[in-house]
Amino acid sequence: MEEFLYPQELYLDPLKRIILARKIIEGAGKNIIKNLEYYNNEGNDLNQEIITIKNHLSNLEFFSNINELMAIEGTIRNLYYKSFQKFLKNTFQFSGRKKHPPDNPLNAMISFGNSLLYTITINAIYHTQLDQTISFLHEPSERRFSLALDISEIFKPLLVDRTIFKLINKDIINENDFIKELNGCLLNKSGKEKFIRDFEERLKTTIKHRNLGRNVTYERLIYLESLKLSKHLLGLEEYSPFVIWW
Repeated sequence: MEEFLYPQELYLDPLKRIILARKIIEGAGKNIIKNLEYYNNEGNDLNQEIITIKNHLSNLEFFSNINELMAIEGTIRNLYYKSFQKFLKNTFQFSGRKKHPPDNPLNAMISFGNSLLYTITINAIYHTQLDQTISFLHEPSERRFSLALDISEIFKPLLVDRTIFKLINKDIINENDFIKELNGCLLNKSGKEKFIRDFEERLKTTIKHRNLGRNVTYERLIYLESLKLSKHLLGLEEYSPFVIWW
């Protein structure tokens, strides 16, 4: 059995950890911008959101504290989520992100999609030498695979958010696909089936990789991201986050 990489040195060294945490936010933020630019080009006025998020990303180097970086990441996502009302069908009203429990259909889909992506990412990391419990943006914990939380952030815009946008705007999913009880809202059986079907199709979608020169699936991109992080930890190659190039 291969030995695992235990990057405690990078986690315990504040500067080295901060550098990787910034990279993760940079990757997630740039992929969020890619989504917003697409809908902006479709005739929705998202210029202000795009400019504001770009400004936040350009200022990441001035933050040297994990809590501050997490706050910036939260600010970017909140701005992004609020922009959904500009390009998603009005059937799904959205006042902001709420997780425990999700309080409306859109939050239910975000939570469900994120959980699917988290599981896929854990599996991708498992096939590398990375230690699942050592992360850089999120606080490490022996009770969860926190590195998957880090890497998942980068792929949420491509895999989770684009699945949601398609399901809503193409009228594939509707109010009948949810269970609403007390203060919570969850996908019901039909809703989960619709979401999983499109999510899995997206994972199998292929794109020609710019560096490898061959087609790879979206799911494979997560594994390749884990390998890039491994090379960084081994001192072989500086880590650069995945950014949608198409």
